[in-house]
Parts: sequence; structure tokens; C-alpha cells
Amino acid sequence: MHKIEIPPEVEAASRARRGAGHVFADIDPARTAHIVIDLQNGFMEPGAPIEVPVAREIVPNVNRISAALRAAGGLNVFVRFVATEEDQKSWSVWYEMMGNKAERGAVSNSFTPDSHNYALWPGLDIVRPADITVDKTRFGAFVPGASDLHEILQARGIDTLIITGTLSNCCCESTARDAMQMNYKVIFVADGNAAQSDAMHNATLANMTILFADVMTTDEVTAILGAAPARAAAE
Repeated sequence: MHKIEIPPEVEAASRARRGAGHVFADIDPARTAHIVIDLQNGFMEPGAPIEVPVAREIVPNVNRISAALRAAGGLNVFVRFVATEEDQKSWSVWYEMMGNKAERGAVSNSFTPDSHNYALWPGLDIVRPADITVDKTRFGAFVPGASDLHEILQARGIDTLIITGTLSNCCCESTARDAMQMNYKVIFVADGNAAQSDAMHNATLANMTILFADVMTTDEVTAILGAAPARAAAE
């Protein structure tokens, strides 16, 4: 698991701006979606094309949040990265110019629809009848044309997102940044996201804390979800 270290000055600046340590501690589970980003074989398996070892370690936390939100009446959404020939043409700057040839080949050849690496990691607690899966063709799920996630969430009246998955500093951060700017309340799970180093992971947590999300632990998220029925009954 990542060693989580958010700079104290970042936490202090966030608290001063928001007036509280956590601003989304009172959420409505019925309007909440748990967005599980890219926990697929191609990122998870030992020796996978884009292996993120810590991603295997966060799976129990991801499953805990999935179970807690199901029990509270919320929605779990499992997002998969997919690479198609058309997308490689329309996103040529990434596929042809960014990174090295081997990396581009690993992505373009490994995440084709219905390939082994495209499939969700079997250790996930998936997919129950009320859960859904969504494919995306960019790092961020809310990039126009990348997926229909926004339309799905809006049709269900979702206004709050809990984000877990991999990579913290790529697809998870990209999705969280756009979601906040599209007026979603975003909870970014500190021990439910994974990057390829502690430094990369913590840089994302700092960005989330200062500008884009309410950063919480799995224990904090599940406690909030567990207490939601009692809060609702008291209102």
C-alpha cells in the first residue's frame, strides 16, 4: 500500500479555504456513485503491459466501498479503458508522439475490446445486477466522446462521486478533475487509488486536497455510508 503523505501546508490551505477538514461528510447514498477506474488485467497482473503492483493491494478497500455503497442504495460503476483503431487515429498525439514506441504498442495492442488485458480484475467484487460497466477511450472518463458516463450518471440523479482505481496520477486524477468542474461532489479515496510510486500518488492527493476533491480513507468513506440511514431517519 502507498505510504500516504500529504504536505501539512496543503492540508492547512485546504481547510482554510473550505472551513472544514471534510466537506462531503454528509452525502446521500442514493445520489452517489462509486467510480472504479481501470482495475483491469492489463494494469493488475504481474508482468502486465502497464503493471501497477499497488493496484492489487487496494482491491480489498475498493470491494469494501462497493459493498457499503450497495448496502446504502448507491451505484457502483466499473470503468474500463479500451483502445480501438479509430481512437488511435483520433488521439494520434498520444498514440504516435507521447511516450516511447514500446509503451504505445503495449496500450494499443493490449486493451482492445474483449481482450484478456481489457477484462476487469477477477479479484474485484463484481458485477452485481445493480452495478454497471462503462468503457472509456481517454484517460479521463468525462472527456467529450470518451464515454457516456456523464449521461448515465445524470439520468440517475447522481451528484456525488467516490473515485478509486488506477493510476492515481493519470486516469483517476483526470476523471476527478473534470468531474468537479462538471459540478459533481468528488471524494478521492487515499488508500483506494494506486500509482507506480508513492511520490506520484501523493502528488495527486495534494492536487485533490487543495483544489478538486475531498480526500478520505476507506474507513472514513464506509463510516459515512454506514451512518447514512440513521441520518436520513433523523431528518
